[in-house]
Amino acid sequence: MGQYYQVFGQKVASQYLAMGVLGSLFGGVYLASGGSKSTPATPPINASSSDEADFIKKFLETSEATEKQAAPAAAAPAKH
Repeated sequence: MGQYYQVFGQKVASQYLAMGVLGSLFGGVYLASGGSKSTPATPPINASSSDEADFIKKFLETSEATEKQAAPAAAAPAKH
């Protein structure tokens, strides 16, 4: 029927060897590409006072909140 190879004293068909090689290749790529997704780090805040640092943090929080609210409205298709 097909080509057989001796692997550890057992006869193994060539199609099983090919499936094993491809399975381990794609499985290794899948496992290597997974993992934790790191969030981009924000640059450090160089403020001269603590009040200025608090103002910058609040401003960034509010701007991110408005961006999140505006994004779904812009992505939604217009209904006619």
